[in-house]
Amino acid sequence: MEPTETVKRFDFPNPPEHIPSWALKEAEPWVGLGEFEILVKAEEETGRTLELQEVVLPSTLWGLHVARGNRARIYVNRNLPSIWKRFALFHELYHLLRHKRGEAFWSATATPLSSFEFQADMFAWAAIRPDWVGE
Repeated sequence: MEPTETVKRFDFPNPPEHIPSWALKEAEPWVGLGEFEILVKAEEETGRTLELQEVVLPSTLWGLHVARGNRARIYVNRNLPSIWKRFALFHELYHLLRHKRGEAFWSATATPLSSFEFQADMFAWAAIRPDWVGE
């Protein structure tokens, strides 16, 4: 498959007009880290052994994470362009860092899941912002 065909399958969002200050603050220590450094820092913060795998996923699924006990794995869609792979990594990482009790727990609360997705997106935007704007 030609790379341009792969890219056309994805619906890429425009960056938000405003990234909340909480997201910028939380993402600051992660900005500019390489993949290995991200994994090491994430392991330190979560207390879990973390793996990252690039796999072929449907174009509607950029990434997902699975956590069980002291292990976690983040899957990122291999067909994404590099910057969007990084976005997906940070999005899933935020769920591991801040939404530790899992979807089943949060769906039993009054908090809509969309708010957790928004938080993960804002963290990811803040983490990739320098790459996006060329800072």
